Amino acid sequence: MKKVCVFCGSRANYSSCKPLMKAIQAHPDLSLQVVLGGAAVLQRYGNIEDLIRKDGFEIDAKFHMIVEGETPATMSKSTGLGIIEMTMVLNNLTPDVVLVVGDRFDIMAPAVAATMMNIPLAHTMGGEVSGTIDESIRHAVTKLAHIHFPANEDAKQRIIKLGEPEDMVFNVGCPRMDLVSEILSNHKNGERLCQERFWQENQGLGSGFDIEKEPFLLVSHHPVTTEYGSNRQQVESVLYALEELQMPVIMIWPNVDAGSDEVSKGIRTFRENRKPEWLNLFINLPVDVYTKLMDLCACMVGNSSSALREGAFVGVPAVNVGTRQNSRVHGDNVIYCAADKDEIVTTIKKQLEHGKYDRSTIYGAGDSGQKIASILSELESVSVQKLICY
Repeated sequence: MKKVCVFCGSRANYSSCKPLMKAIQAHPDLSLQVVLGGAAVLQRYGNIEDLIRKDGFEIDAKFHMIVEGETPATMSKSTGLGIIEMTMVLNNLTPDVVLVVGDRFDIMAPAVAATMMNIPLAHTMGGEVSGTIDESIRHAVTKLAHIHFPANEDAKQRIIKLGEPEDMVFNVGCPRMDLVSEILSNHKNGERLCQERFWQENQGLGSGFDIEKEPFLLVSHHPVTTEYGSNRQQVESVLYALEELQMPVIMIWPNVDAGSDEVSKGIRTFRENRKPEWLNLFINLPVDVYTKLMDLCACMVGNSSSALREGAFVGVPAVNVGTRQNSRVHGDNVIYCAADKDEIVTTIKKQLEHGKYDRSTIYGAGDSGQKIASILSELESVSVQKLICY
């Protein structure tokens, strides 16, 4: 039986890992190993250990790697520490394949460790184009990986142009769509988001509002690592735009990237000085709750890839602020704008006027996990010797 080790580095990352983990766990020829690191084991970013066990998975190993500070230097140190920790984990688990998801900086640790240890590396969501340090991480992991699972044809062709062997590049769609498809189906068939339970169970800051009756904005704004030093100014532009609109807002705290402290300080200072009754803040939200909020909200605002990926599948109007998702493939539901208060206000109003968009499957139709598990089980041997295939 082939042992597949899946690394998960954050709650957001888990939304992509979960469908893969379910499919691998259910496959008769595969054995699942789960490893947690990065923000996934930190309470301040939404520790997911209990959630993973509740979903029916065993955690085979976990380790701490995040160095406090949220600066480019601490991000680099965290990656180095993660490589050391992941090397010990892989030495103990001896997997046949290591699977990493996406482009967050924490996946560099398992990617480098697996490659150095001659363990075949599989990578999902490679070949895409965006902004920030994720752009560099994504393509670096592509060049380390031996098996590629891009989310669309555009990404597949880019991976091939990077010199990867075509027979190892499989366009399977984005695993997140598996989960989103299931959640939306349940949501429309009676599993509604309970107003009372939402405010009780998710421990947010704010006065609350009726999420089923009042139009609201769902906001997720993360730091841009390559624009370190200007992130506070950017999030303040978003907040002052939201203040002008005076609509109820559900906002997620930023991720662990360099510049996170800038964004957090901007939010805290705004909240203390302006005391906005319309603002409701959450450290993080379970993926099923977040997806249902996407389906219910009037518009998404910020720079999270979820607006482009899951948002396309949901058909939610979205305003992408700044450069963080530059050039990433997106559906008609997304409009880009600069981190300028007036431009943000104008663009949000335009999206509110438009309303829901038609659903798009540019990132998959909801069957990626099964495809990936099937391919991994059928690959008899994978050479760890990389060659440029121009």
